[in-house]
Amino acid sequence: MPEERAPSTADLLANITRGDERAAERLLPLVYAELRQLAERFYRQQAAGHTLQPTALVHEAYLKLVRRPDATFEGETHFKAVAAKAMRQLLIDRARGKATVKHGGGAHRVTLDEAHVPTPDREVDVVALEEALTGLAQLDERMSRVVELRFFGDLTNAEVAEVLGVARSTVAEDWRAARAWLRSELGGAKDRDPDEKPGSR
Repeated sequence: MPEERAPSTADLLANITRGDERAAERLLPLVYAELRQLAERFYRQQAAGHTLQPTALVHEAYLKLVRRPDATFEGETHFKAVAAKAMRQLLIDRARGKATVKHGGGAHRVTLDEAHVPTPDREVDVVALEEALTGLAQLDERMSRVVELRFFGDLTNAEVAEVLGVARSTVAEDWRAARAWLRSELGGAKDRDPDEKPGSR
């Protein structure tokens, strides 16, 4: 009798989407290393004194994902994107709570690598970045998603194109325009037109 094949990550994601609770338990060991790597990247972006360690971030985000009654995953790339969004939201909530308690003195800051979203000093309050992305989403939701997936999810242009269902060239164009708009927004450019749209320059 042939040995039964162990379910793949794709199989388990499909089972979770169908409501199989046991699949969630079996999936974590298969995706933990990748989620841990993503969590460590978020961890390095946080200010000194933060309390949410990478291991805790992985488990908290994972439980938030798989325990949702409407959990739906369209493959491994989509799962990674959703996981990154969950981690980002957890950290944003922590940062906002801390800033409220300390009346603005506890806001976390992230260093934005020049290859991602360059700013004059390449450091920005993580809450300010979240607010800027919210503003960008009101102007162009897809561009905001591209930034979210590229910067926070660490996805390639090809992977972002897969998640969003658009051409890779479209992602590249959105990424360039969004970076320029965020650089201006986060840098506080004095001569920026308040009605300027992403990519209008």
